[in-house]
Amino acid sequence: MPQTGDAVRRTGDARRTGDVVRQAGRPGFDRRLLPPMLLGSVLNPINTTIISVALVPIGTALGAPSSQTLWLISALYLATSLGQPVVGRLIDIFGPRGLFLISNGLVGVAGVIGALAPNLGVLIVARVLLGFGTCGGYPAAMALVRGEADRTGADGPGWVLTALAVANQTVAVVGPLLGGLLIAAGGWRATFALNVPLAVVAVLLGARRLPRPAETAGEDTSPRRGRSDEGTSPRRRWPVAELDLPGMGLFAAMLTCLLLFLMNPHPREWYLPVIAAVAAAGFAARELRAATPFIDLRVLGGNAPLLATYARALVAYLVAYAFLFGFTQWTEQGYGLTPFHAGLVQVPMFLLAIGVSIVSGRRKGVRGKLLAGAAGQIVACLAMLTLTGHSPLWALLLVSLLFGFPQGLISLALQNSVYFQADPERIASSAGLLRTFAYIGSMIASSAAGASFGRRADTGGMHHLAWIMLAAGVLYLLLTVFDRTLGRAAATESGAAR
Repeated sequence: MPQTGDAVRRTGDARRTGDVVRQAGRPGFDRRLLPPMLLGSVLNPINTTIISVALVPIGTALGAPSSQTLWLISALYLATSLGQPVVGRLIDIFGPRGLFLISNGLVGVAGVIGALAPNLGVLIVARVLLGFGTCGGYPAAMALVRGEADRTGADGPGWVLTALAVANQTVAVVGPLLGGLLIAAGGWRATFALNVPLAVVAVLLGARRLPRPAETAGEDTSPRRGRSDEGTSPRRRWPVAELDLPGMGLFAAMLTCLLLFLMNPHPREWYLPVIAAVAAAGFAARELRAATPFIDLRVLGGNAPLLATYARALVAYLVAYAFLFGFTQWTEQGYGLTPFHAGLVQVPMFLLAIGVSIVSGRRKGVRGKLLAGAAGQIVACLAMLTLTGHSPLWALLLVSLLFGFPQGLISLALQNSVYFQADPERIASSAGLLRTFAYIGSMIASSAAGASFGRRADTGGMHHLAWIMLAAGVLYLLLTVFDRTLGRAAATESGAAR
């Protein structure tokens, strides 16, 4: 697939270096990195899926309707959408270790606040902190994969990328079920307290196993990623000059106003998109003339395949999260299941998604996976329209199973697309932007669920939401069918694997 001139030269240099490394008999991917990588990357999805079965108990305990408890979803995604590319850029510059430790420490703090929250407002604050805290795991994991690829000469070990995708799918299986068990055993507060031991383990693993930044030699202030030959090195001089703080601030203003409007689109909120547009214009002007931009718009604008991947992520995750949150609320309020049994209904989707990810991860290329995923989403949305409050339980399980097929294909294909399409020196921020676009899709899904259900998730509202999901599924299919760069993605991935 096409890359910018600098990116092509860097990739070519890396592959030539890789040939030398392979000939020298260097070791393969450092498997000691896997536990902190996987645990850090799954803290966000586990908090996403657990909350799906906790919304109704929280609303009952705090006297809040569905339209207000949905802010617990929106708050996390607002924070994460903003934080992922920012933390990713910091990781690109400073390396993954420090940001990984800070982020996971914040997750533990947020878990304590959420477990002790006296009202919905404090609980929303805890979710915001969770959003920022879980920003470091996934970009750090992608940066570590790229660093190990540079060190070993293996350009993108497919099994590691598949392991990341499968770990997230596995957590999605455990999330609703674990959430139901925690609520049954200790109430909804236990779903927040769970973050404390997870964060402690992540910090300990990260401190013990993640490589320290390599020492900066001479006047060179370029970022050093990956592991040095010695494994550790003296403290480096941080290149603070590479931080584009004005660009980050304008990006934050733009995205915050946009997402706040998407959470509650109404004519009286007209000023939010206006502010977002003004901030976007200022952001573009700043990035085009900055010496070290936060987001290099020239490079990004010339990378059409990566932009298309981001667009697909937005639409695909709109469908996925609308199902995760909207369908789960309906199974509890419209169908009458307990939170635990509502979590069990989600299990077939995630189990099939894991199996599909493992099997499809062995095959090169992304176009076939994306097309099959698009078709699967459309079929699943049509099946969702057939459900009523009197449908047999097996029909709910079947719909859940149908959504598992596209989930397993699409998440892996999008992740691999970004790995091979992005500038290697901006892999963490590019991975963060993938999550940002996914979370924008989730915010739209949350807004659509709130508008469809109102105060109660009834069957009519569920059908209304399913029509929105179907329209998004058709759009996703069109974005994939007419993207001719995906064929070149398969050739790049196959070449890298060799």
